[in-house]
Amino acid sequence: MKTKMKVTLALLALGASALAASAQDDGDRPPMNGHCPPPLPLVTALDANHDGVIDASEIANASTALLKLDQNGDGKLSADELKPQMPAGGNGQQFTPPDGGKFPTLPIMKALDTNGDGELDASEIANASTALKTLDNNGDSQLTREEIMPKF
Repeated sequence: MKTKMKVTLALLALGASALAASAQDDGDRPPMNGHCPPPLPLVTALDANHDGVIDASEIANASTALLKLDQNGDGKLSADELKPQMPAGGNGQQFTPPDGGKFPTLPIMKALDTNGDGELDASEIANASTALKTLDNNGDSQLTREEIMPKF
């Protein structure tokens, strides 16, 4: 009986460690529904050097970087221009965000979208650098994943 209990506990520990290792995903976004979330255009545009940190230089150039997402050239970013592209999974399934198909509102979007309409108008884009600085919790002049992404 003791051997059976030890084997069961060992298998549970092994399963838990495998689950924890797979959830780390090499420091990237956490996997959900067996798939990693699609890249966020907002963060991708702001993180010009793609190092996972929005540094002081990238914060200073935020307005210019955001305008690169303006696909129709109207000077503002619609919800469609800001939403992640939903890649089809390997088996034809699409990524499903948590909470019934809704993406959580990102702290970075809350800071930028001052009127809360889900879009970034010309004045919000122009004030992007100032808005982003409000997310710098530790005052190091850069924004890390922990400062711009929601807590899951």
